[in-house]
Amino acid sequence: MEIALRSALTAWLAADMTLAANLNAVVEEAPSRTSLPWLAIASSASTDWSCKTAPGREVRVALELHCRGDAPDAAANLVTAIEARVDSLPRVQPGFQIASIQFLRARAEQRGESRRAILLEYRFRLLAN
Repeated sequence: MEIALRSALTAWLAADMTLAANLNAVVEEAPSRTSLPWLAIASSASTDWSCKTAPGREVRVALELHCRGDAPDAAANLVTAIEARVDSLPRVQPGFQIASIQFLRARAEQRGESRRAILLEYRFRLLAN
């Protein structure tokens, strides 16, 4: 279920018109030769979340936005759009359904040459269809 969620989440984010207009890539792992800004799944991990009637997984996914900007709020609008899109991921997916989506934490980091990295971590609780 973890890999299917990663695939569904990446496709859902890439299909958003606002994100597509503002990002050069929405990918599963850091792109090797894409100019900023881009969004990628930095990591994921899963544990058992089964119940009596269905297998399940709790999946933690970390999204990482890379962009440019000297101001602390340089990517605030983009982060808001990403968060809204993640929260609106359709609950019924091929092979599983999403019982809950919960934002866990965020981290922003200023890097050299006016680069920023913003990490958004979510927890998804999934049950097999």
